[in-house]
Amino acid sequence: MSSQFIQFPEIDPIIFSVGPLAVRWYGLMYLIGFVAAMYIANRAADKSNGQWTREQVSDLLFYGFLGVILGGRVGYVLFYQFEYFLADPLYLFKIWEGGMSFHGGLLGVITAVFLFARKTNKAFFAVGDFVAPLVPIGLGMGRIGNFINAELWGRQTDVAWGVVFPNDPLQVPRHPSQLYEFALEGVVLFAILYWIVRKPRTLGLASGTFLIGYGAFRTFIEFFREPDAHLGFIFSGITQGQILSVPMVIAGVAIILIGRNIHAKSAVKADS
Repeated sequence: MSSQFIQFPEIDPIIFSVGPLAVRWYGLMYLIGFVAAMYIANRAADKSNGQWTREQVSDLLFYGFLGVILGGRVGYVLFYQFEYFLADPLYLFKIWEGGMSFHGGLLGVITAVFLFARKTNKAFFAVGDFVAPLVPIGLGMGRIGNFINAELWGRQTDVAWGVVFPNDPLQVPRHPSQLYEFALEGVVLFAILYWIVRKPRTLGLASGTFLIGYGAFRTFIEFFREPDAHLGFIFSGITQGQILSVPMVIAGVAIILIGRNIHAKSAVKADS
């Protein structure tokens, strides 16, 4: 049955190695995403009329990088491997065994944004709005890395573009959900946010839109993505990814409303 579908070739996750050092496709994708984010952030800083400097951009990206790594690992262990963690608390530090969570990484980035805003005396929502358009770039490149690694594939399907992944024990055609996520969470979400930040907007609009957009897209794509084997469906066909994404939509709406309220109060003060 699988011969009529796309046969995914076995791709070595290592591009090349020099001695003990190896360059992997997954790492390269994130490096590309980081460089692209830095380029866009520096351009935005140059056009900010002194509100942002390139040095601040460098510091912010460093804070964000640490937030992604630390938050992503802690989130993965707590959200997806909590029982394993209870049995072996040192598992939290076994980064070499793999395992990162977007939602944990998001919480790490939010913490990083808070600390950076406090250090630089910038408004928390203003820093969040600056960061928001940069995040989909890394997300999109990460999903390309997932696809190249033939991991996090989708559910079984009979669509013409179904892919048979080499490491799938069932060897059945599956949705290339990594590419769905690349398209929606990466390309589409970046385009929406880039359009928003091109002109002055109410505080929190970009941040809130990112949370709403990612939460909605991820919730939708989870219907095509294979649930984590050790978790399966939490209840009634609902996955852990959906449970963690719905609160993002609610938080995004709240942030936009708070930003509008702040804008309205500022307008009243200006008129008085």
